Amino acid sequence: MQETALRLRVGHLLPYSMSDSNTTNFTNPSTFILLGIPGLEAAHIWISIPFCTMYTIAVLGNFTILFIVKMEQSLHGPMYYFLCMLAVTDLVMSTSTLPKMLSIFWFNSREINFSACLTQMYVLLCFSAMESGILVAMAFDRYVAICHPLRHSTILTNSVVAKISLAVLLRSGIFALPYPFLAMRWPYCRTNVIPHTYCEHIAVVNLACADIRISSYYGLFDLFSEIGMDVFFITVSYTQILRAIFHLPTKDARLKTFGTCISHLCAILAFYMPGFFSSLTHRFGHNVPLHFLVLIANMYLLVPPLLHPIIYGVRTKQIRGRLLWLFTPKGT
Repeated sequence: MQETALRLRVGHLLPYSMSDSNTTNFTNPSTFILLGIPGLEAAHIWISIPFCTMYTIAVLGNFTILFIVKMEQSLHGPMYYFLCMLAVTDLVMSTSTLPKMLSIFWFNSREINFSACLTQMYVLLCFSAMESGILVAMAFDRYVAICHPLRHSTILTNSVVAKISLAVLLRSGIFALPYPFLAMRWPYCRTNVIPHTYCEHIAVVNLACADIRISSYYGLFDLFSEIGMDVFFITVSYTQILRAIFHLPTKDARLKTFGTCISHLCAILAFYMPGFFSSLTHRFGHNVPLHFLVLIANMYLLVPPLLHPIIYGVRTKQIRGRLLWLFTPKGT
């Protein structure tokens, strides 16, 4: 019933020949049609304004972080290496979706090649898991810095940072591989219209006219084995950090030490909260309008890249100082 309603709803948005092909039986379509935000097509131009603004700020902010860390010798340490990885991950995640999204909003350019769609799906899943892994690495850095301050430089050497980074990269890349391979093997004989702004995994495989339980089961396995374990390790790290903080002798010392964790805690909330809310609404919000689900999914891609440079720019003294130096007129 919902599928029929969707076909009726998208039929008037597409040229006759394209609409016709959407109900033709095919095993692997050469292209998918990204619908954008279903039900809000008339407002696409207006929606594009905040989206474009957020994307521009995210790109400028993350490139600024990378530039400052590269130029400032005192920032060449584990925490800032991980911060650079976070910035690159945010840039990849937002850039892999926003340009195409804006082309849908501005130019009604809805087609996306089947291979490009699966590539976008892989990149998003891979770098989303990578961002989670980087947040774990940053939590470990905070744990060592607070619980074992005298051994921080000997534990987190450049070699160890490189190995942690490689492990995060390999884990994310390998765990994300089954998603496009499974999606590639399903027959798509219902429609090639994706009611979304990008090739979100569930939105794509739901179009298949086959039993996709294996994709769903693997998605749950991946969720618990990657994100679940990451949240567990972050929780353990901060449990140890809080225990160490509460054992400090003075209130000022406790506040100052906890203040070094605020940026990272804000980054964790900025990443996990939109994703957690999006996951809950997709699984249990059966009466939630489709356009709301799509908007929430877009916020998951836009909010962390936007907030991370702001959080670290405001909360980190060295980055804030370098920013002020860059933008203060010289010779006055």
